Amino acid sequence: MNIDSLIQTVLIYALPVLFAITVHEAAHGYVARYLGDNTAYAMGRVTLNPIKHIDPVGTILMPLVLYFATSGAFLFGYAKPVPVNFGQLRRPKRDMVWVALAGPASNFIQALLWAIVFTVLAGSGVTERFFIEMAKAGVLVNLVMWAFNLFPLPPLDGGRIVAGLLPRRAAWNFSRIEPWGFFIVMGLVVAGIVGTWWLRPLISVGYTVLGLLLTPLTALF
Repeated sequence: MNIDSLIQTVLIYALPVLFAITVHEAAHGYVARYLGDNTAYAMGRVTLNPIKHIDPVGTILMPLVLYFATSGAFLFGYAKPVPVNFGQLRRPKRDMVWVALAGPASNFIQALLWAIVFTVLAGSGVTERFFIEMAKAGVLVNLVMWAFNLFPLPPLDGGRIVAGLLPRRAAWNFSRIEPWGFFIVMGLVVAGIVGTWWLRPLISVGYTVLGLLLTPLTALF
């Protein structure tokens, strides 16, 4: 493993990753508070302070171990989930969908903002590799988080969205998967199913949508 390459990669991805996880988690808490649940706010989790959202194992240790173990071919990590008491939401079944959507939506918006930064830098003739690569990393990281968290199994946001849209009895039966959901998702990730049949197609769609949204800006350059 080239230590210089590792340091460069960490520096390029550090800021995009911190923003991606921090805004994602804060968005859940903010929307939950707006819809009636103050649990996350009372615990100080509706904040852009990344320290409040970093999990030492999931955010730092696991990604580093996987990077070394797979030579960068496979990375995975997670932040401390924002606590949400769905029973305190004004309309729990409907509002849980909005709370769940808030995280992935924040990531897609961040992907758009990083794409704007990349377009402006490239269009202005900036050739500094570090900033160009950071902007590209910001787009990729946020599209990966957006797509992965929409995977329709609890405890991921996509699973909560599905549970909120299903009829009550079906939603209750579906939610019973949650205690094993993380292990099921990890198994599907390791087997390559999530990457091949979910992440890659959805990320491709994400890049296409970003390209369409940036058409007026790219036309200026």
